[in-house]
Amino acid sequence: MKQAKRLWAAALALVLLAGCAPGRTEPLPYPEPAASKPGKTIAYVPLDDRPDNVERVEYLAESLGYALAMPEKVLYRTALDGQPKNFDSLQRGEPWSLFTWVLDQEAAGCDRYILSLDQLHSGGLVSSRCLTGDELELPGGGTVNPSQMLENLLAKLAEDGNNVVWLLDSVMRLAPTVGYEGGTLEEYNALRAYGSEPRETLEGREALTFANVCLSYRCGADGEPLPEPEGFGPELLEGYLAARERKLRLSDQVQHILSRPGYENFRLLIGIDDSSLEDCIQKNEIAYLRQGLRTEEREDGKQLDWLLSGVDDLAFKAVARLYLDETGWLGGRVCVQYFGGTEDQPACEYDFQPLTEIMEEHLAFFDLTEVESAELQILVLTQPEDESKKGTYHKQLIGALREYEKAQRPTVLIDASNGTYGTEVYKALTREAELGYLIAYSGMLDMAIVTGTALSHGAARYAVLKTGENTDAMDRAWARSLADSILKDFCYKGVVRNDLLAYIRNDLGGDPNNFWSPELDREDLLSRLEEGMEKETAPVIRNLEQSRFLSSLEEEPEERRWGGIALENYRFPWDRAFEIGMDIRLGEFR
Repeated sequence: MKQAKRLWAAALALVLLAGCAPGRTEPLPYPEPAASKPGKTIAYVPLDDRPDNVERVEYLAESLGYALAMPEKVLYRTALDGQPKNFDSLQRGEPWSLFTWVLDQEAAGCDRYILSLDQLHSGGLVSSRCLTGDELELPGGGTVNPSQMLENLLAKLAEDGNNVVWLLDSVMRLAPTVGYEGGTLEEYNALRAYGSEPRETLEGREALTFANVCLSYRCGADGEPLPEPEGFGPELLEGYLAARERKLRLSDQVQHILSRPGYENFRLLIGIDDSSLEDCIQKNEIAYLRQGLRTEEREDGKQLDWLLSGVDDLAFKAVARLYLDETGWLGGRVCVQYFGGTEDQPACEYDFQPLTEIMEEHLAFFDLTEVESAELQILVLTQPEDESKKGTYHKQLIGALREYEKAQRPTVLIDASNGTYGTEVYKALTREAELGYLIAYSGMLDMAIVTGTALSHGAARYAVLKTGENTDAMDRAWARSLADSILKDFCYKGVVRNDLLAYIRNDLGGDPNNFWSPELDREDLLSRLEEGMEKETAPVIRNLEQSRFLSSLEEEPEERRWGGIALENYRFPWDRAFEIGMDIRLGEFR
């Protein structure tokens, strides 16, 4: 096998030296045969039905040789106001059926689980921000107690010592979702301002109790009661604080369960949802939950529980860490370079830590040690310290990227600039670099999510390349994940989405955050999406199709080339313009 790879690499080098790369291979039908090996199934209950929680998790799992088993979409789907409901009655997922589904997987012999607690407790992330009661309604009538159901489920999964169970939880963000259960932008702004107010700091186990944390919600840093949001009735604030208390109580319950004997194969990963730059309402919640983490190391040296920034990347981190643990990952060395000069600051208003601190925490999660020189490279584009030097910053980035392409170094690219360079940096990358040579890319969101996403994919791919155990199907799943991230950022979020936003607001008088309120012609919007993407993706797809990629680092770097790429089945998963889904067909690699 290794000899064949070397012969292929030598033949490819001769072709490239001759100046004529192999022709484009025609994209194959999608979906392709599963990439997983027998018995490598992960039972996965997603946070919700957005692409980052569904198809992109599926790509990552398949790139590591796993099959991802998921329940029916109707059981975990979120519906915004005015949109068709699940079972004709629910805007959220249905925890009772999800508990049943997980038990069915256990009965069938599954021994790997990644379970979103916000989905199992509340029917999804959005719903977890506004539910206040202990009972949840069932679509056919009656209620269930999610707290009791979860305790029973975890006890059942703990009976099998072969099970590995990742539980994903979150610290509630500063305000609930606009356009869900009647929530308005005015209410969101009022509650976010209230949540952003500094609170008194609780320190030590005697002070840092559940009851005291809940009492701290209402008081400022001086211990005096905070004024209620003006222009709203008391029910708005009471509902908000009750939802926070419920959320914290359920998280507290899980930590108490996991502290008992018999739960050593369970791992808890808590993410901090969109945060404020201020010393806010989340402060004591974070400290309280951090206090309950099982941070002692096991016999294999792995920490059991983690609390990190970012929520939409939780499943990525769990899948990658599961793979690293199973393959005996001993950690790695990485060189991190920043371009732009603002890495010592939060990247946007939704980050509460500087880039460097977020990076350090995530590197520790993946057992990566930052050094000045290493095989694995991470390049981070920050917001520009000097606006007049934007061109210089992204030229330096591209120069480093091309240097590592020539040196056959695995490289992760993170765009933490929050759009401050416009589309120029994407155009320059498309013109001057081999985008397909990256092992991972992420950008266009707050830094916490971007970092977790990029490092999950990057660390996992690097580990695969070092073992040399990847298959063609695993390589193809990895390529889909990389292409999905690059094409959506460079083309949709950078250009096409802005055109759609303007069209919906200015021409249609609609709401780009919900195509049902008022109801818009979704076929028209889909047609505009397809037309815009066909135009904008063309140069990026050509770049990818002409790119090499690293296929192994087991002994020495080995390369292959991308095949053809075709995009189809575009969709708006939440019937809003914020994100899109699409299928990616790939030709045979060369």
